[in-house]
Amino acid sequence: MAASPASISIPEHLARVLANVAPLPVVSVPIAQALGLTLAADVHATVDVPSFDNSAMDGYALRRADAVSATAETPIALRVVADLPAGSAENPSLQPGQAARIMTGAAVPTDADCIVPIEDTDEGTDTVLIFSAPNPAAHIRRTGTDVRMGDPVLTEGRVLGARDLAAAAASGVSILTVHPAPRIGVLSTGTELRKPGEPLERGQIHDSNSLLLAAMITECGGIPVQLGSVADDDDALREMLEEHAPEVDAFVTSGGVSVGAYDVVKAVLAPLGVWFGPVRMQPGKPQGFGRFPVGDTTGPLIFALPGNPVSVFVSFETFVRPALLTMAGRSAVHRRTLTATVATGWRSPAGRAQAMPAVVEQDEAGAASVRPASAGGAGSYLVASLAGANALAFVPEDVTEVREGDLLAVTLVS
Repeated sequence: MAASPASISIPEHLARVLANVAPLPVVSVPIAQALGLTLAADVHATVDVPSFDNSAMDGYALRRADAVSATAETPIALRVVADLPAGSAENPSLQPGQAARIMTGAAVPTDADCIVPIEDTDEGTDTVLIFSAPNPAAHIRRTGTDVRMGDPVLTEGRVLGARDLAAAAASGVSILTVHPAPRIGVLSTGTELRKPGEPLERGQIHDSNSLLLAAMITECGGIPVQLGSVADDDDALREMLEEHAPEVDAFVTSGGVSVGAYDVVKAVLAPLGVWFGPVRMQPGKPQGFGRFPVGDTTGPLIFALPGNPVSVFVSFETFVRPALLTMAGRSAVHRRTLTATVATGWRSPAGRAQAMPAVVEQDEAGAASVRPASAGGAGSYLVASLAGANALAFVPEDVTEVREGDLLAVTLVS
């Protein structure tokens, strides 16, 4: 991917990214480790569910013929010959005039054809009085009424949630074939960076980008590998990337991608074939994308983002998030978009598509309105405004003034 000074549009750069991204190779994992992963193969039941006839109530298992005439005024007395808790393997023989006390989930004796709930009895332990005639097959959950062995339970492409794992486990499945969560190395560059909470000297700032990126990676199903920050030093950056390249599927860096004297990310990676160039967007104009070679292999992907926090957020949402979701095997990789009416106008730079951190509100009828999240506009340094934003409002390249009442496409980010 040779470097090029020519500017490209947002769709062009996104297409470049997605053309070089593919789902990670599938793996088989224990079911308890599959939460949030994308299923790579259909799941079929290996057992009937339930796998035996069982009681839906606490009560008494009996022959319906023995109690068909029972009423509250003329109860039927039956001898209790067994006590069956859930999990019992006992299958007692029931002769005419006999019953077994049974708990919910316990296997129904072969000789029984109905369950009388405990509320319709005197709860006897040696002899029980039945006060109500049972219906045929009353309160018996039959074998396979939920799922039959071989039936499909979950389909390929599903993002596995808690209920999915429960359904698979109940169906006898212990191993699932999935796309693994991508491991993403997170690295901020800049001699001026200090850890959050550390005292600052003149010219220093706290590193918020590492936390922002790690959290966004986690939110879209990835595993962040936090590498901290590195000074504006070519050798230090190269060594950091070489050390961690074998353990990650991609790197996301922030800072050092423009045309400044200390833009080390571009200085180190451009000679290796990583593309750097301007994307016609605001914020987030300088971008880099490619692979960091490891020996004779192509190595992990690398997304080189600008250093200002709002630029990082917009760049991640626009380019990195769809790529990570693709790596994770997702079919839906783009956020939900809608059209909103502008409630408060603002200006947009000529020749660049603007991605304005915005607040979208919907009325009771579902009509959406949008306004900037910050009175300061889309400045790439306005990190505090991100906390209040729930959308990105996209202004086309040829629009320089957004007026109240205009209609804009907005992408919901929360």
